[in-house]
Amino acid sequence: MPKRSSPAALRKAWQQGLNAVTGQVLRAARSAADTVAREAVPSLQKTPPHPSPGLGDWIAGVASGRAGMRRYRLFRPTGLAPGARVPLLVMLHGCGQDPAGFARSTRMNRLAAREGFLVLYPEQSRLANPQRCWNWFDTESGRAQAEAALILAAIDQVCLLYPADRERVALAGLSAGAGMAALLATLHPARFKAVAMHSGVAPGLASSATTALRAMRGRAMPAETSPLPASDQWPPLLVIQGTQDKVVAATNGVEAVRQWSQAHGVSTQESRTVQRGRRRPMIVTDFKRGRNIAATLVVIEGLGHAWSGGTAKAPFSDPEGPDATAMIWRFVAKRFRA
Repeated sequence: MPKRSSPAALRKAWQQGLNAVTGQVLRAARSAADTVAREAVPSLQKTPPHPSPGLGDWIAGVASGRAGMRRYRLFRPTGLAPGARVPLLVMLHGCGQDPAGFARSTRMNRLAAREGFLVLYPEQSRLANPQRCWNWFDTESGRAQAEAALILAAIDQVCLLYPADRERVALAGLSAGAGMAALLATLHPARFKAVAMHSGVAPGLASSATTALRAMRGRAMPAETSPLPASDQWPPLLVIQGTQDKVVAATNGVEAVRQWSQAHGVSTQESRTVQRGRRRPMIVTDFKRGRNIAATLVVIEGLGHAWSGGTAKAPFSDPEGPDATAMIWRFVAKRFRA
């Protein structure tokens, strides 16, 4: 017969098992607490390398709102005239990106140093989205609007603390960042002079994660969600979209310019084919109301889900495409001068 364990031995085994489980729980709790602290307190994060050394300052900041707290980075080029107010371009990264990586991929800081403007890079938190996607689609719960308000708070903070001109602010974004940029522009049109969407979903096509997937695949219809507040005050829109995008269907770009055209009462369209050197060709279509451009659609042949003309070997970047960074700046700079 097997030997029975004594009560003391049973108590000892039970205590050892309890200690092991308790230790696992405590280790998991400490790990979760460390993650929260790193996400909430920028000083506890390892400082990422400056994406544009020698060209200007890479300033860290934090903005807060009802959606919580978000870090941001501000690029301030050297050589700005004392007391001068300069334009501000807000760059919203895509899923799986952060400000430093987005800056390196797009090389927007290099252009800002040459042209003399500030670049703001709000950063999505993994606590808000595990893939760092801006929740542009979650309008039903109000999360999308709350994140938009938080980005607006970051803009206000930068305009207060640094030499940014409130009258010359523009938005640009890639993928989820493009969707958030478009949403911001429709919610607060008076705050922005221009908006650029690169490989993003048109606003109003999704209200939840489920409908967002359908919209990204080009299967959503505007009537399926609550209509956007149409306004001819929406800032001029630039849409850049690749024909080989397997993440966001190219029909989203068409839908975005359709919305802007309808809001502005567009009367004419003008298209042209452009190819610079060996870069991918593109079809550029301007949607005008009188002499003013309400929207411009740039369809790039062979471009996937990547920043056109971006740094080689960087994630979500295609060096063979036309220079989206230069296109965006030319587009917004015209509106700043108007």
